[in-house]
Amino acid sequence: MPRFGGPATMMRLPSADSADGLDACFVGVPMDIGASNRSGTRHGPRQIRQESCNLRPFNMGTGARPFESLQVADIGDVAINTFDLKDTVRRIEAAFDTIFATGATPLTMGGDHTLTYPILKAAAKRHGPVALIHIDAHADTNEQMFGEAIAHGTPFRRAYEDGCLDAAHTFQIGLRGTGYSPADFDWARDKGFTVVQAEACWHKSLVPLMEEVRAKIGPDRPVYLTYDIDSLDPAFAPGTGTVEIGGLTTWQALEIVRGCRGLNLIGGDLVEVSPPYDPSGNTALIGANLLYEMLCVLPGVKY
Repeated sequence: MPRFGGPATMMRLPSADSADGLDACFVGVPMDIGASNRSGTRHGPRQIRQESCNLRPFNMGTGARPFESLQVADIGDVAINTFDLKDTVRRIEAAFDTIFATGATPLTMGGDHTLTYPILKAAAKRHGPVALIHIDAHADTNEQMFGEAIAHGTPFRRAYEDGCLDAAHTFQIGLRGTGYSPADFDWARDKGFTVVQAEACWHKSLVPLMEEVRAKIGPDRPVYLTYDIDSLDPAFAPGTGTVEIGGLTTWQALEIVRGCRGLNLIGGDLVEVSPPYDPSGNTALIGANLLYEMLCVLPGVKY
């Protein structure tokens, strides 16, 4: 897969042409043609890689030592079609079919949230319907956006309809903001998703919530983790396309990702980093750290 934006790799890791022989891999999907508001997430993977250059191999908070037990590399970016969203979705699915076939666990840098839909399609081919931990300001379960069935506001509705999700073990955390109707978050609840709105997270640790999530999912069920950076309050992460006030904090983000330790994570992504809206680079830096934290909770990591 050709690289987008130069020779930098995630955490200065070795680059590889494929996921063959790897336990885990970082991969970019530089797209924003599924975004409905501000563009710019096509530059997300490039800046996440750049801001990851000072991350170190040992997790001093948890004791995780991922590189002592896993073979990890950056395999570049999916070659998307910047002029055709539907073709891009097909390309992403095909790329992740190949990655999952190797047995490697992909950790994806986005890119707008549309990309999670084809990744879930590829994951379900290998693992069957997966449990989902979805951290976001938005439910992303719209029927359509501007008449289109595929966009960054529809991936989890499409994934559910395609049989990719285990609805009884799907969790949406951090939802908030204004809506189009009072029932905007109820579609997911009606399908069996557990919806935790941001207001229920204010001023508290999310460790107890993640204990409940782990207990319900269990240690064996395949689970996918998708983290939209706009789940964070814009005070922490302004560099995204659809900001909402009243969001999660960075320490709550760490509690959520670290709380996935012990789950059978088969993949994860960090999406919606839009560098033009944060010249400091801090939003991408947070994204890089959260992707590293995802690596640290994969099965088999030494502590």
